[in-house]
Amino acid sequence: MTIAPDNAQQGASHRYEAMRDCVQCMDDNVPGKFEVTKEGIVHDMVAPVGPHALTTLHLRKRLEKVMPDEIVAHTGEPDVEDEPEGIMRRPDVMVIALADMEVPGSFDPRTLIAVIEVVSRSNPDNDWVSKMRDYPLIGIPVYAVFDPRTGTGAVLTDIHPTPDGPRYATRKDFVYGEDVTIGDWTISTQALPRYPGQDSDQR
Repeated sequence: MTIAPDNAQQGASHRYEAMRDCVQCMDDNVPGKFEVTKEGIVHDMVAPVGPHALTTLHLRKRLEKVMPDEIVAHTGEPDVEDEPEGIMRRPDVMVIALADMEVPGSFDPRTLIAVIEVVSRSNPDNDWVSKMRDYPLIGIPVYAVFDPRTGTGAVLTDIHPTPDGPRYATRKDFVYGEDVTIGDWTISTQALPRYPGQDSDQR
């Protein structure tokens, strides 16, 4: 039997709403960070302290030193949601205008200037693969990845259409110690923390 497109869309919407409700229930009871992607719910066990949290803190402080007062490097809630695409993400750092934060509920991803993720030791593919696909799909113009496992990262820009959907056309890789430009602002990556026991050439 052929299902009409509107029924398919309605079914996808119900599936997304069910996953989002499930995430909200688990948030208060299960440690870690939960997100909703096209594949389903992603669970990332992020330690509350250590290299991941320290990297996030350093990046936020370094960005806010060079950005104008009306732009912030926001960490924490709320999440970023595109309900029609069935995606809910919780970036480590969101570069956003203060005026665009004055909304009820989730941030509109298309109001973000940039998103920064610090690669999790427990689930690196979430940052290097899934988010590299999801963020251009929901219209985030700049995606920066910092990887404490390897002391490397990348900044992805220039969303363009492809047969598989919107993708970033430009990728600029960097190693810790170099300056990196995110949006209109350049910061140092000197002395960013690393996960212990990782070889610098490991990906």
